[in-house]
Formats: sequence, C-alpha cells, structure tokens
Amino acid sequence: MTHAFNEGDKASIATGMGNAPPASTALQDRLIVGVDFGTTYSGVAAVYSATPDDIDIIKTWPGGNGITSDKVPTEIGYSELPPRNGSTSSLESAAKPAQKTKWGFQFKPEETRLRCIKLFLDRNQKLPHFVSPLETAAQLRKFEKTVMEAVSDYLSQIYKHTMETLTKRYGETFMGMTKVQFVLTVPAMWSDSAKDATLKAAEKAGMGNRTELKLISEPEAAAVYTLKAIQPNHLQIGENFIVCDAGGGTVDLIAYKITQLAPLRVEESAVGTGGLCGSTFINYRFEDHVKKRVGTERYNWMREKKTKTWNMGLKYFEEFVKRNFNEEEHSEVNIPFPGLPDDEEAGLDSGFLLMSAEQVKELFDPVVQEVIRLVEGQVHSIRAKGGLVCGIILVGGFGQSNYLYGRMKSHFNSAPPPPYTERPTHAAALGAPQSIEIYHPIHAWTAVVRGAVLRGLEGNMVISRRSRWHYGTSYATVFDEAKHPISDRYWSPLWERWMVSDRMQWHIAKVCILLLSPYLTQSIADMATQGAQVSESTPISFHYTRNFRPGQSLIVEDDLIACDSDTAPNSFKKGLINVCTLATDLNTVPKTLFTRLTTTKGVEFDNLDFTLDMRIKSAGLVFELKVDGVRYGAVQAQFH
Repeated sequence: MTHAFNEGDKASIATGMGNAPPASTALQDRLIVGVDFGTTYSGVAAVYSATPDDIDIIKTWPGGNGITSDKVPTEIGYSELPPRNGSTSSLESAAKPAQKTKWGFQFKPEETRLRCIKLFLDRNQKLPHFVSPLETAAQLRKFEKTVMEAVSDYLSQIYKHTMETLTKRYGETFMGMTKVQFVLTVPAMWSDSAKDATLKAAEKAGMGNRTELKLISEPEAAAVYTLKAIQPNHLQIGENFIVCDAGGGTVDLIAYKITQLAPLRVEESAVGTGGLCGSTFINYRFEDHVKKRVGTERYNWMREKKTKTWNMGLKYFEEFVKRNFNEEEHSEVNIPFPGLPDDEEAGLDSGFLLMSAEQVKELFDPVVQEVIRLVEGQVHSIRAKGGLVCGIILVGGFGQSNYLYGRMKSHFNSAPPPPYTERPTHAAALGAPQSIEIYHPIHAWTAVVRGAVLRGLEGNMVISRRSRWHYGTSYATVFDEAKHPISDRYWSPLWERWMVSDRMQWHIAKVCILLLSPYLTQSIADMATQGAQVSESTPISFHYTRNFRPGQSLIVEDDLIACDSDTAPNSFKKGLINVCTLATDLNTVPKTLFTRLTTTKGVEFDNLDFTLDMRIKSAGLVFELKVDGVRYGAVQAQFH
C-alpha cells in the first residue's frame, strides 16, 4: 500500500472496548458480572468461572418490598436533604445541598424521576414521544446533574447492590481475593460516542477501568445465550438465525450464520438494525384507550387523586395482559380499577374495565407490525444473498409477549415444511417455500444479561462482524492531474512536490470490512460486495508515514470519519461524521526508528513509518499503533 504524506496522518484509538484481560488474570478464577443497562429495565447476572453452569440472576432489589424481579426499573431521582442539626453557617449555605438518591423500585407513584436516561447518551437516536427532553433537562438542572452523571449515579447503585448481593452469597473473604469483571450491554444501533460514554459512566461507577471493562451489543449477547440453548435442535453449518431483542423502549435485531458447531462459532450475516417500537409504546396506547373509555375528566381525576387505582390497573396490564394475552384464549380481559364507579357505557363494572380481544389487539397491532417490518428487513437482506433463514429468536421484555410470538409465528411460519430428504440439504430448503421457525426461550427477559456473562466467561463466539458505517481518515498524497482538481494542489517544501490534502481513505467499508488501497480502481460499492469479512482476532493493517521538523511536537492528532451513504466519497465533503479525534503520543517510539531526511535546500526533518491495526468488535472499534510490529505510544480518543 502506498504511503500518505501529510503531517495529519493516522493515529490510533485506545478505548478499552473489548480488550482481553492480561494473561496473568485470564487464567485465574473470576466472578463475571453481566449488566444489561436497559432503556426501561436493567438486569444483573453473575457466574463464577469455576462453576460456569451456575448463572445467578439478581432478583431482589431495594424498595422491592420482598417481591422478586429479574430486572429493576431504569429510573433515578434526587431530593435535597435538610441541613444537619439546623446548621446555617455561611460555609455550609454556600455549599451544594446534600442529596439523597432514589432508584429502581424505591419511588412512590407520584414522585418524579428520570426515565429512559440511557437514550440521552446517543444524540443520533430519536427519542420516543413519551420522553420529554425539556422535562429531563429541567430535572437535571434542578439537581445540577449532567446526563453522564445521572447514568453514572444509576450504574453506581447497580454496582453497590450487586457487590453487596455477591458478598452475601460468597462471603467477604472470597470476594476480597477474587477478581470481579464486568461486562455491559449496549444497543446494536449505538454510536461509537455513546459506547465510549457508557464505558466512562461504568468506570466512574466503580465497575473497573476501561481496559478491564467489556462491552457487547444486546442482540449479540442474546444470541450467545439462546443459540447455545437451542444447539441440541440440530444446528447446521450455514444456517442463519435472526435475534430479535424486543425490549421496553427499543427493538434490536441482528443476524448470525453458523460457521462451526464444536465449539459453536457464528458470523454476522446482516447489518444490525433497530427501532423505537418497544412494549412501552403499548402502555401509552393503553393510557389513551382508558382516557377515551372513561372520559378525560374522570381519567385525570384518577391519575391525580386516585393514583393507587390507576397504578393497579397499569400494573395488571403490564404484567398480565402484555405478557399473556392470546386472542385464541382470551375473548376479553378485565382490568382492575378499584374505586371507579360502575358505568355501563364505559364498560366499568364492579371496579373492572372490560376490554374485548379486539380492543386489546388494537393496542398491540401497530407496534407488532413495526417489529415484524424490522425482522422482514433482516430476512430480505439474508435471502437476497442466497442465505437460508432457519429461525428467529425472540427475546427481551416484549419478547415474552404471547401475542407477539403468535403474530410472528403466523407471519413467518405459514409456509409448509420443505420436502423430505434422507439427508437435509440447504438446496432442498431453498427450492421450497421458506418457513422460518420462531424460538421463544424460557428465559427471554434475561437472555441478554445471561449472554453477557457467557461472553465474559467463554470469550468470543462471533468470529466476524459487519459495519453499519464506512470508517476512514483523511490524508495527503502526491498531486495527480488525472485524478485531482488543480485548485486543490499545494506545494510541500519538505517533499518538494505538489500535493493534495483531504483525500479520504476508508479503512472499513459499510456492510463489509475492507482494507482499501489507492491502487484499486473499483468503487467502494463494488468492493463492498466482494470484500471478505474480517475476524476480531485478525486486524486490518495499513501503513502511513509522517514528517516532523526539528522541535515539532510528537503528539499527533487526527479525526476518525464515518459515512453512512452507500458509496463513500474519495475526498472530505460535507455530511461526513466526525466520530472522534485521535491523539497519539509518539515520544515513546525510540528515536532510532525515525529516519532523518534532508531537502535539496538543506532543511532537515524526521520521518516515521507506522502501522495502524484496526479491529471491529461487538460494541466498538479498537485501534493499535505499531512501529515495526511493536506496539508503542499512548493513544486517546475524544469522542464528539
């Protein structure tokens, strides 16, 4: 590959995402803790490496009144504490008021709290209609908190409760001598900036430094668990499975193809997608339905004056109707609203609101149809490349819904099975109408956090991935009048030739991960169809050269650029996304590795060739700077 010549050549990222633990700790017994930091609910699981089949799900939470739950609400709030002993000294009055933090199940129904705070970590994501940026900002300002601080505070409560729970089980002596490693989950659609923010918040919460923390995308974590769970169902190499992680606020999808059975290994077969169509949207449709049935005035009275009545009805809808409703078994449902007077016209009788199966379906159907549309996109993407989709794995809180399962089954599993052959073949299946089996794991709600634990315990099951973006950096090169506009050229006094800058070099292509070379003449779109996927364990390497005048700083900066267009441009243009600024300290590179050069006018300068190794992992990109195959320098990434 040719060298780029600009002082703005590439550096590397050290985000800590997906880094393996040192060999000295990788072999010792560990406690792996998985944290599923969700939009509406969060969960925690733990496993001891010496007993890998014994996965613990934390089920008791502060404020839960002894009721067990696999997850805890992702909610946090603050309240000011009164001054101690009535002290009002000038020093204390000028200080920031002491605050009490509430989280999870600790709130009374009428108390304000921050909800869906996770979504504010990624500015690229749309917010659901029921999340108010203005209301959230007002609450944050009131208690002088940033989004990052609120997220870190919530994760701190998760961390504290997790460690207390594990200490009760294993004892203080065991916990004091055993390494605890945390694995956090993030949405497949998360931006690199949001992943970095999640790592920072977890680090601040006490879960470990960023070189020890691991991230895994939520649908990949679900796949790790559920594919292992269904492995006895005669999985075959070449089969594709789509994981649909349907949660409260969001739905994440990703597809995997089986590449190896023992041990089980898969590769991404379609780019991850997602959308805001979680089960919480059904809750808000339910609220609108109740308001129309009982009237706005009575509805507002119930919400404001009879909060226990409203919360009982909403809780029943949430825990029974959403999870268990099945139109074949339930011709009607009765929602408890104790204390509301009978109203035959509204359907209120003896403290119950009668809902017909058709009315319940009207609440579900728009949300379910959007989930099916997303899954259809994954199916079409795989089939367009000749792939065989053998199953859809339905997990997550919304994934527990019997109605969603039934609708998915009737939509994707309506075709007859392929003709019988003595030995199953993909050709026979592809030649017949394709029916896709829907898998509904027993532990659908905790599949993600169970998979996170297994990821930390067993290492990587996914051998290659696909990128949702083109990723690249800008560089300068020798002016070529056949390729470059003459207006773009400039004279380089060091290289003593005409140059052009702001040329784009795309190191990762959308859909397929490629190493691009200036010698290649195909368009990126053509290359994307031909390029092979790259394993996480096998980096893409590309080389650069950089010049330094005497006394010039050896701390270099550059920008990592992303593009979501199908075809990425050859030069820097508007619309490209500045992912992060890369800062690399080359002072640690031995001076003997620099080459001293001199221009024809006697100007001396140093030149350094270096290699950028890039890997794509479950939840982010990892870059390493190397010189002659040896890793050097401290590299930082400032995400934007």
